[in-house]
Amino acid sequence: MRFESRSVFLIAQSLIAWCCFVFSVGVQAQAWPAGKPIRLIVPFAPGGTTDIVARIISERFSRELATAVVVENRAGGGGSIGAEMVAKAAPDGYVIGVATVSTMATIPAVTPKPPYDPARDFTPIINLVNVPNVMTVNPKNMPVKDMKAFIALLKKNPGKYSFASSGTGGISHLDGELFKVLTKTFIVHIPYRGSGPALNDAIGGQVDIQMDNLPSSLPYIKSGKLHALAVMSDGRVESLPDVPTFAEVGLKEANNMAWYGLVGPAGLPAEIVQKINLAANAALKDPTVVKRFTEGGSFADGGTPQAFAQKAARELALRRDIVVKQKIVLD
Repeated sequence: MRFESRSVFLIAQSLIAWCCFVFSVGVQAQAWPAGKPIRLIVPFAPGGTTDIVARIISERFSRELATAVVVENRAGGGGSIGAEMVAKAAPDGYVIGVATVSTMATIPAVTPKPPYDPARDFTPIINLVNVPNVMTVNPKNMPVKDMKAFIALLKKNPGKYSFASSGTGGISHLDGELFKVLTKTFIVHIPYRGSGPALNDAIGGQVDIQMDNLPSSLPYIKSGKLHALAVMSDGRVESLPDVPTFAEVGLKEANNMAWYGLVGPAGLPAEIVQKINLAANAALKDPTVVKRFTEGGSFADGGTPQAFAQKAARELALRRDIVVKQKIVLD
């Protein structure tokens, strides 16, 4: 009897401890963010599209959540260093990250032993924007006006010209490799620690070509420092009405838009996910936010965590297929 009584006592004690834990987690989620700053990790250097998206959304986001949202750039590894930081953070809502095609699809697809599992190590929250990519050239290095002349020049001079990407294994790298395969051309790949540094060297003429997201390149296209050959978009972009899509120039397979969303570490409480999702959706309906995205060539999105999870899964399958077909392997 004494043994049974002691067992009952221990079970009751464990149940009480578990209930206290569950209650404390529930209270924390209910109180979140309780005025404590939220760190928004950008896995690329300042100046690129990921950084631009984060800073536009963070301003309105801060007001919705009534707390500071601090943008923190953690570049390197084609985005994997910042993404891994988010994956390893405590699931308390105070560290979230900007997820991109690179971090959620291309890096896991092209890396033999990726530092994280995009399906297992993150909690999807929301897709923020869809963004056209653009291929540009430095007009001083390559005085070509259209894609036909560009491809002809590349075929005439294999290996002479270089293209900049935001990092090995990133979306701009894989888009560039796909372009080379589709056009049967050879361009030297120069990886950078983010699209900002890559963009600077494209403008300066240290590299000839860049595959980039439209928002970060748009001001330099408008000023004439870069010349846009084609955009990856469902249709022509309002801010560049004279620039054709990749589909229009006969490269439909390369006509893939980028996207930027929010994720947290795995195990982020549903209450916190819902609060962030609602705040982000509200921010994306703000006319000022929508206008800033539209002027930069982006399209505000939004939606549910489930829809974003499905989008990321489809992208991962697509990129893995490209990597296998093109036999792209990283050391």
